[in-house]
Amino acid sequence: MGKLERGFVQVYTGDGKGKTTAALGLAFRAAGHGMKTLIVQFMKGCVFYGELESAKKMDPYIKIVQVGREEFVKKGDPDEIDVRLAREGLELAYKAISSGEYDIVVLDEINVAVDYGLIPLEEVLDLIRNKPENLELVLTGRYAHPEIVKAADLVTEMLEIKHYYSDKGVDARDGIER
Repeated sequence: MGKLERGFVQVYTGDGKGKTTAALGLAFRAAGHGMKTLIVQFMKGCVFYGELESAKKMDPYIKIVQVGREEFVKKGDPDEIDVRLAREGLELAYKAISSGEYDIVVLDEINVAVDYGLIPLEEVLDLIRNKPENLELVLTGRYAHPEIVKAADLVTEMLEIKHYYSDKGVDARDGIER
């Protein structure tokens, strides 16, 4: 039980549902093997997500930190506070990756943060290049940049075929989407 001999870079992207859920499932599985995961949620904050409460129950194996606001970020013209929060999240990720405390670091919605101009692509690529050999790094979110896809070891694209949100106007439901 415990540490990975070799860690990889995983990317969960695409327009379909399940990217964050897949990363959370990985963290849950790893916890069963005594591994610790830090999940940094970019562009998410002040909204109650069930995984926040679940992670508290999984302490010290799963920790979630939100770095964002409840408000939506405007693509192409982000508010200064959104850029600052994303920068804080990236700094937290750098510290967590180099600390040796975590086996897995998940950067949830970081692909969107890059696409929206909150975080420079080159800094994410630098993070990937400099991750320790025994750390698993997971990047989630739509719009994964081709350079991130190229740098990753595993890329899964979630493809929306049908969704009750867009097809039937069903809002996010507690315990299912949040």
